[in-house]
Formats: sequence, structure tokens, C-alpha cells
Amino acid sequence: MKTLNKILFALLLLSVCYHAEAQNNKALIRQGNREYKNGNYSEAVVDYKKSLEDKYNHKAQFNLGDAYYEQGNYEESSKCFSDIVNRNVPENVEADAYYNLGNTLMAQEKYAEAFDAYKNCIKLNPEDEDARYNLEYARWKMQLQQEQQQQEQQNQDQQQQQEQQNQDQQQQQEQQNQDQQQNQDQQQQQEQQEMSKENAERMLQAIENQEKETMEKMNERKASKMQKRNIQKDW
Repeated sequence: MKTLNKILFALLLLSVCYHAEAQNNKALIRQGNREYKNGNYSEAVVDYKKSLEDKYNHKAQFNLGDAYYEQGNYEESSKCFSDIVNRNVPENVEADAYYNLGNTLMAQEKYAEAFDAYKNCIKLNPEDEDARYNLEYARWKMQLQQEQQQQEQQNQDQQQQQEQQNQDQQQQQEQQNQDQQQNQDQQQQQEQQEMSKENAERMLQAIENQEKETMEKMNERKASKMQKRNIQKDW
């Protein structure tokens, strides 16, 4: 009997704790809703996140995504709605989560992904006219983005082509300048060689002339001496 009473007391205690925890989570969500309504989105984020620490609640997760969206934190907002669509939640909640996910992706200019999100929303809720409108808007923005990317790619290709042409022209000009410089160097070298040859020939000619002149003088001296000897001998 005592053991049974202990078990019943433990179950009652767990029930009270669970009820208190659930009430606390609900209180945090309500508090977050008040902050959200008053435009205090940072405070709302704190409340919603606290409520999710102990137990998952798709309503708190949904409102957390909305609060992030109002802050302009579209990346975190996308994570919240992506988490919801990947869980077992009511179909209407999943459809709304896809719709909001599409909005966060549009804000990030991820138009193709937003298009898929709106399409999934319409599959779950074919009567959602806002989702149909946003689907066509996302399609239009996606086409514009693709055209812009193609134009940017063409401009980039043209710029690269022009840069390549400029580079080729510069290389050709540098090669021409190099060839001209080589020709000038070769011409100067040839002229120097010719000048050296001429100088050598002049020097050789000068030496020859000097030697010739020296020989002539020596011959004159020899002739003079021979003449004197002949005179002395005759006398």
C-alpha cells in the first residue's frame, strides 16, 4: 500500500511539473506575441526561443520565423520555416510555412527556390490566391535574374576578350620594340666591327708606312756610307 502511494505521488508530481512547464511555455509564447504585436521583435525572438528550449512547438517556431523576418534576418527566418515543413505538422500549418518560406527566399533574391516554395504551398492549399500571385511574381523575377546573369556573362566575356586583345597588342608592340632594339644593337655591333676593321687597317697601313719610311732612311744612310767609302777608296 505504501509503495502504491509512492508511485501515485510520483506520477502526480510529474503531472504537476509537466503542467507547469506547459503553462510556462504557453506564457512565454503569449509574452512573445505581445512583444511582436508591439513591434519589439528582438524581445519576441528571445521569448519564442526560450519557449522552444524545453519542448518543440510549431506555433512558437512559426512566430519565431515571423519575428526574424520583421528584423530583416531572412536567413534565420528561412531556417525556421524550413524546419516546420520538414516536421509532421497540420497541412494548413505546412502550407502557411511554405508561403512564408517563399517570402523569405524572395527577400534574399533566391527566386528559383521561392518559386518552388510557393508551388508547394499551392499543392497543399490550391485556394491560396496570394500564393498564386507570388508564384507568378517569382517566375517573372527568376526570368529577369536569368537574363541579367546572361547579360553580365556576355559583358564579362566581352571585357575578357577586349583585355586579351589589348594584351596581345601590347605583346606585339613589345616584340616589335624588342626586334627593333635587336636590329639597332646588331647594326651598332656591325658598325663597331667595321670601324675596328678600318682602324686595324689604318694602323697596319701606318705601321707599314712607318716601316717603309724607316727602311728608306736606312737605305739612304747605307747609300751615303757606301758613297763615302767609295770616295775614300778612290782617293
